[in-house]
Parts: sequence; structure tokens; C-alpha cells
Amino acid sequence: MLRTISIGTCVFVQGLFVRTLPDGKIVVKVGNMVYQGSPVSATL
Repeated sequence: MLRTISIGTCVFVQGLFVRTLPDGKIVVKVGNMVYQGSPVSATL
């Protein structure tokens, strides 16, 4: 499942969901790179 995270104030990363961390942040994988950040809520 694709998820979008925020890293800082202006940088967003979209990748495959890996796991949720205890502090509420999530980890996504893009190619060989792994990023962690705050999840971006869906807009309906």
C-alpha cells in the first residue's frame, strides 16, 4: 500500500508502507531507500 509522509516542513515522500513506529511515525520504502516521517492524512 502506498503511503505519503512528511519529512520536515516542505518535503514529502510517497512509498510502500513498511511499519508504524511507537511514536506514531511511519516508515516507507522507495527503491532501496527507507524513510521515516509523519503520516499525511487523506483528503476526501
